[in-house]
Amino acid sequence: MAVRATLRYTTRMTVDSDTLARLEAELIRLATACTPGATACPSEAARTIGGNHPDQWGPLMQPVRRIAVRLANEGRLVITRKGKPVDPNDFRGVYRIAAPRLD
Repeated sequence: MAVRATLRYTTRMTVDSDTLARLEAELIRLATACTPGATACPSEAARTIGGNHPDQWGPLMQPVRRIAVRLANEGRLVITRKGKPVDPNDFRGVYRIAAPRLD
């Protein structure tokens, strides 16, 4: 049995400024809509803006990640992995977003 790997979304997609603004607003909306202690998947922002088919929202995931990192650096959202906040400039893999705590 042969194993075949498929690399998806490796080409960089050009995203217009309107789409970037909509992605940013959707990320903030998702993060703030979470109940305290809960997180949201950033792919939901890509699906909302791009559409439900992976060919539509998949290419938006890199712009979503860049926006999430910028927003985390600005203190407007928190990036988590395995339920714990991470350094937005030094994390890998699957992540989630949440609103910053106001303790």
